[in-house]
Parts: sequence; C-alpha cells; structure tokens
Amino acid sequence: MFDGVCNLCNGAVTFTIKRDKKNVFRFAALQSEIGQQLISKFNIDTSKVDSIILIDDEKQYEKSSAALHIAKQLSGAYPLLFGFMIVPKFIRNAVYDYIAKNRYKWFGKKEICMIPTAELKAKFL
Repeated sequence: MFDGVCNLCNGAVTFTIKRDKKNVFRFAALQSEIGQQLISKFNIDTSKVDSIILIDDEKQYEKSSAALHIAKQLSGAYPLLFGFMIVPKFIRNAVYDYIAKNRYKWFGKKEICMIPTAELKAKFL
C-alpha cells in the first residue's frame, strides 16, 4: 500500500512495476477502499505509518523494512539493497521518516489518487 496522493510514492510504484519481472506485487492506495479495509484488517496506525506498507501473506512490513523487502524482489542489482537490513531498524527508519515527513514539500502532492492505465490495472487491487 502506498500514499496515493504523494508524487514520490507514485514514482516508487511506477519504478517497482517496471522492475517487478516476476509479477509479485499488487498495489493499493492507502486512501482507497481496499486500502482502508487492509488498514483495518491489519490494525495499522496511519498516524505512525502513512507512506508505504508491504503485506506479504499475513505479515506486514512498514517503512524501511517494506522498502527493502520490495527491493529484494526486483530485477537487476536492487536485491543487493536488502543487505541494509543489517542496519538497526531505528537508524533505517529515522532516515525513512525524515524523507517521508518532507515528501510533499520536496516532491509535491496530487489532489486525487493515481488512476492506473488500462494495461496497469491488473497490478492494482
């Protein structure tokens, strides 16, 4: 799940789709109906996590852990980034939180959630 009005988050989704050669990922905006259902089902506090959440079966990953688990599944050299999991979570998430806090200021914000094109619709829940 991602922040559907965040330009950085939408760019990250597009980036991931292009490198998801195994067709592993499906996406939902946090603001969407399915996003809200998943937030409720997994009891996610969106006041603490409001930019990226990865749900893998019944396990959820947030913030830097979500980003690194996503990188692990991408094509190319991106799985090497998973090595950053050895960095303590409080350090990884401090960097993540700083970027997330400033994402609208640095990258802008949309008025409405991204609408996938016809060929990308299958990638969205």
